[in-house]
Order: sequence, then structure tokens, then C-alpha cells
Amino acid sequence: MSILNFSQANCKNCYKCLRACPVKAIKIRNEQAEIVEELCIGCGQCLMVCPQNARQIKSDLKEVKDIIKSEKRMIASIAPTFAGAFSMTNAGQIVAALKALGFSIVEETAIGAEIVAKLYKNHLDSGKYKNLITTSCPSANYLVEKYFPSLIKDLAPVVSPMIAHGKILKHAYGMDSYVVFIGPCTGKKIEAIHFQHKDTIDAVLTFEELKKWLEEENIVLKDLIPHPFDGESSKKGCGFPLEGGVLKSFLKEDEEKHEIIKVDGIDQCIKVFESMESGNIENACIEVNTCRGSCVAGSGMPKGEKDFYKREKKIKEYVKNKQDSLEDKSCENLQHIDFSKKFFDRNIKKKKASEEEITCILRKVGKYEPEDELNCGGCGYNTCREKAQAVYEGMAELNMCLPFMRSKAERLTNVIFENTPNVIILVDEDLHVKEFNPTAERIFNIMAEEIKDKPISVIMDEKMFKKVKETKEDFIGQKVAYPQYAVVLLQSILYLEKQNVLLAIMTNTTMEEKHKKELVRVKEKTIDAAQRVIEKQMRVAQEIASLLGETTAETKMILTRLKQITLDENGDAK
Repeated sequence: MSILNFSQANCKNCYKCLRACPVKAIKIRNEQAEIVEELCIGCGQCLMVCPQNARQIKSDLKEVKDIIKSEKRMIASIAPTFAGAFSMTNAGQIVAALKALGFSIVEETAIGAEIVAKLYKNHLDSGKYKNLITTSCPSANYLVEKYFPSLIKDLAPVVSPMIAHGKILKHAYGMDSYVVFIGPCTGKKIEAIHFQHKDTIDAVLTFEELKKWLEEENIVLKDLIPHPFDGESSKKGCGFPLEGGVLKSFLKEDEEKHEIIKVDGIDQCIKVFESMESGNIENACIEVNTCRGSCVAGSGMPKGEKDFYKREKKIKEYVKNKQDSLEDKSCENLQHIDFSKKFFDRNIKKKKASEEEITCILRKVGKYEPEDELNCGGCGYNTCREKAQAVYEGMAELNMCLPFMRSKAERLTNVIFENTPNVIILVDEDLHVKEFNPTAERIFNIMAEEIKDKPISVIMDEKMFKKVKETKEDFIGQKVAYPQYAVVLLQSILYLEKQNVLLAIMTNTTMEEKHKKELVRVKEKTIDAAQRVIEKQMRVAQEIASLLGETTAETKMILTRLKQITLDENGDAK
């Protein structure tokens, strides 16, 4: 599983994450955002800005809970920014809380920062570096490795305070101890699993995860009796998370040997690195942090506190109350521990699309001329051509162009509205006409501009509209005759609640009604004709019957006389 990504169920295809990612390490596929690990620098900014909370961050919380139940020695290394992440009356309350959760040892990560500061100073004084870039921020390191590999030579070859402290803890309490780093950075989750730091940090929890855990256990920090740290740092180490705090730990502002540059935020880091590549920065010591506001605004900070300056003030007060120096007490017997780090060229060479290929992609989204390229940034890319390059790389989709999709939808909607044989009328809450399509113009013999913003009662009875508005129940499929317009309409009136308007759709059934009347007339004529035929047939039958009766009687009389004559003749013969 990847460390950082988006939930498919919640991603709403808004591209806000893509806009927040200066390195464009997010692929949109099937309208779903997906972080591309090879391009990602692990800053977590995309997850912080997601409006749908579609964040999917690998959590070590369950594993930590399970390990606590075992016999392992549990050690917590907590970053000094905890002072701004949680509401407490005493810093020792966070120690008490962690002990209550099951940690046997709780130390400040800033102990490692003191070691790192000394190493930075040594490398700077060595004179081997044209420029020296601090390496405490893992995301800034990834930014150099993946996008500015020519500057790898300027990176201080030193581990971060988290890794340095982890090494110290393993040395002091045994390699079999279980060390958990707790801090404000999602990038630390990626750093902890790097092959150079194997078995140094066993798990990483963000302050957001810790807050969730405390809530699950019903632990309220303000109610706890403070406990002292098992290992505590000085003011120098605790100042690392603050803007410029790394440089202050080993370099004086007024030192003339080196130019001091402090930048935070990925955009500013990129600008400094570009200037360095151009050769415009020399003999400088550069502190870089990808989070704007440094670690105080880390992506793993609890989401409840929105006031950055309130959080920063609490951390500054905590640092202010620390001792200036703990001498070298925390550094005893550490000479054999390796605090060095190597950095590698991890740049991915991208194939650049030709001008013809870019033009072809742009045309597919209706951009034929330079003026068609709005460069609105709605898709998350700065320019239309940059987005076209992303489409070429398979990182983006054509339908991400919002103006194009809107224009396409509007065209389809207009085609339907303009050409449907049905009457379409849109009426607002005051029963004033807002939309009136061409079919309605023909039926009611009035132009749209003449009826718009006027009461619907101008052209028809408004009773049914009022009823639908009051009851909020749709009126479906009733035939209404309008003699003044010589039409019969099958009409439906719908209440659109979200828009608070009434939509009337009417079908002209005038011809059907005429056909029905004609059919009734034909049926009536047919019935009359049939009745006349029946009556005539009855008369003929009666006449035939009468004639048959007369001829039968005459025949009987003649035959009777003939019989009598025959009998008489036979009698004479005897």
C-alpha cells in the first residue's frame, strides 16, 4: 500500500489537490485523483486541501497498539511542535499522556536536532560546499532528488533530527526497543521506511493520529499530572520547527562568511533551487521547508486549530522557556554512530510532446487559436499547454478542461431548449417568467423578451402554478384547453426545490384532440348508417313475408280444389 493517496469513494473530481501540488505528482484517471509515488515528494499538501476529506494515509496506530501489549520496550520520540498541537497547561502533561498510553520512555526529538546542528556547522566550516542546503525536511530532500538533481552535491549529507534521535535511542535502550516518532509531518512516514534508515524508527504517528488515540482512551491532557521527559533538549534543538530555527541553531545572523537564506513553502523552495541552478546564489547557507510556516503548519497537525499564529506563539513560548544549552550531555559516547546520509538522483525523464501533438490535444478541447487558451487553472494546471502535456503523459484527461465541458454542456442544453417541440417555461417564486423557449413563443404568440420577468398570468391562468408552489407537489399530465390560442396542452408543472423555481413542460395535443373528435363523428355516422340499413332490411323482410303469405294461401286453395276434383272423378268411375 502507498503511504499517501486518495479515497476513491470520496474524491469528487474538483482538482483542488492538483492545484496545490507544485510538482504535479497527481494523476487523474477515470475522474479519480491518484498520487504517483515516483513523482511525489511526500509533503501532504494535496491531502490537507482536499475539501471532501478523501485522505488516505497509511497509519501505524493499530500496529503500535498491538506492540504495546507485548513485552517490548516502547519509546516515544516526540517533536517539539507538540506544544502548538495540543491544549495543555504544562508540557509535562504530554509525557504523562504517552506514559498512560503504554510508553515506558518519552524523549524530545530535538535531542537529535542538536546533533544535526553540530554536523551542519562542521560541514559548513569545512569549506567544501559552494552552497549548503539543510536536510531536516524530507520533502525538500525529495524535491531536490527528483526535480533538481544537479543540486544533490549541495545537500548536507546529514540525517534528519528524527533519524538522528532514533539512532541515539536504539543505542541507549537496545536495538530491540520499539521507537515511535510522533510529529506534525506525513513525509516522515516515507522517510522512516527508507532503506538507509532500516530499523531506526519502527513507526510514525502524526499528531492527528495521537489526538485520535487520546480521544479513544478518554485522556484529557489538562487533567493529567505532569511528568518530566526522560530525555530533554535545549532551546537550540527545540527551535528547529520554527521558521529559520535550523540556521539559528548553528549560525549567527550577522556572520559575514555566508549568505543566509530561509525559505518555506514548496513554491519558494522551487524558486531558490532554480536560482541556484542558474548560478545566481553562491556561498549561501539555505534552510528549506516545504510547508509554508515550516513544521508549525505540518500536514500531520490536528485539524481542529485553524489559527496558525496561535499555534506558533505556543511553540515559541515553549522554546523560550527551555535552557540555552545542555552542553554535550546528550552527545556522550555517540562517536561510533553514523549520522551521515546519501542522496540519489531520482529524476524521472519525461518525454516531451511535439508541437503537433500539443496542438492536436488542444483542438480536442475546442482550443484552435491562442486566444482560446484561457489558462484559467481550473483543471489544476497553470496553462492549457501544460495540461495538454499532462494528457500526453497520461497524467490528465481531456474532460478536465472545465470551460470546455461547460461550453459543451451549454451547447447541448441550448440545442434541447431551442429545438424541443414541447413548451418549456421557467417561473420564479413570484410566478414571474424567467425562461421561455421558442415553442412557447409560437404557441402563445408572444416573444420571450416580451414575457420575461412578467407574471405568468399574462398568458394563462396562474392557479395551478400557485397550487404547486404552495403544496410543493408536482402537477403531472393534465390536459388543459386554451381556446384563446386554439390549442390543447398536456401540461406538467414541477417544483424544483433547490432552485426554488417552477418548471412547466407542455405538449401540444391539439391535433390529437381534433383527430379524436373526427373519429367520434365518423363513428356516429357509421352507427346511423348501420341503423338505417337494419331498418330497411326489416322492412324488406316484412314485405317478402307478406307476399309469401298471400301466394301460399292461393296455392293452398288451388291445390285443395284440384284434390277435390280428383276425388270426385275417381268416385264416378266406380
